[in-house]
This record gives sequence, C-alpha cells and structure tokens, in this order.
Amino acid sequence: MVILIAGASHTGKTVLAQKLLEKYHYPYLSIDHLKMGLIRSGHTALTPLSDDEDLTAYLWPIVREMIKTAIENGQHLIVEGCYIPFDWADDFDDEYRRHIRYRCLVMSERYIRNHFADIQRYACAVEHRLTEDITLEGVLADNAETLASAQKHRVDYLLIDETYAVDFSIES
Repeated sequence: MVILIAGASHTGKTVLAQKLLEKYHYPYLSIDHLKMGLIRSGHTALTPLSDDEDLTAYLWPIVREMIKTAIENGQHLIVEGCYIPFDWADDFDDEYRRHIRYRCLVMSERYIRNHFADIQRYACAVEHRLTEDITLEGVLADNAETLASAQKHRVDYLLIDETYAVDFSIES
C-alpha cells in the first residue's frame, strides 16, 4: 500500500504521515527532504524558493518511479508533500492505482481565520522550517487555490473546517 498525502502548506501533511508511521509502521518519504537533498547536493539549479510548478515538474517523476518500485516490490510507503500533482493518477495504470490511497488536506477559510494562531504555532510541529513567514493572506490563498484544484481534478480531499480532526484509514 502506498499512501499519498498532498495539500496546502501548513495543513498537517507531515504530522499525518508521522501518525500513520506510528500506527501502521509504514515508512514515509517527505518530498521536502528529497527536494532539499537534491538542492543541497547541487543536483539541481532549483532553490527552496523556486516556483512550486517547477519543483513539482522536477521532483514528481522521481517520486512517481519510487512509488512504482515500492508497489512492484510489495512494500508499503507513505509519501507526503505539496509536490504531488493533482493529476497524479494519470501516471499510473489500474494495477498500480489499486495499491495507492490519496488524500489532499485543505483548510477552509473559516478554519484559517478562527485558528490562524494555532497554524503559526504548529508550523514546525515535526520539521523545523528555516525561512518562512506565515501570513494569513498567504495561507488563505494557498488553501483556496488547493481546494479549487482538488475540485477541478476531482481528487479526494479532506476539508478541515470547524476543528482539526485529520485521520486516514488505509482501507478508505
């Protein structure tokens, strides 16, 4: 089983991946870690501040083939990050897709406005982020764009609205 956790920044993708690791003992890959490894090693001219579309175009083919390899070897894997394209399923035939569970995390405008202090406080719950200013406007825009894209591409998403209750069953 491969679990893909996508979504807007600061929605708890890494926290959910950590919870799933603890519950199911599946290893997880942070696409942010892969990104930083490739950037720091000099294997790309991209930077942490590069456009998300450019980063996705560079990282997704690598991650996609890692997913295929895990499935072919009967291995479990959790992959989390904002560089999973909304049309990810187009890259896999039915045999691969039956081994993949996908969820996109998105916060509603109401949740963001009511809990922005919490979003800021938990921004580094699992990973320490070196350079990032979290603004209300930025979080609102990122989540609105993510929700619109998830709906446009008809992918499964979990809308975090009144309370932060994020869970994921591997059976779903």
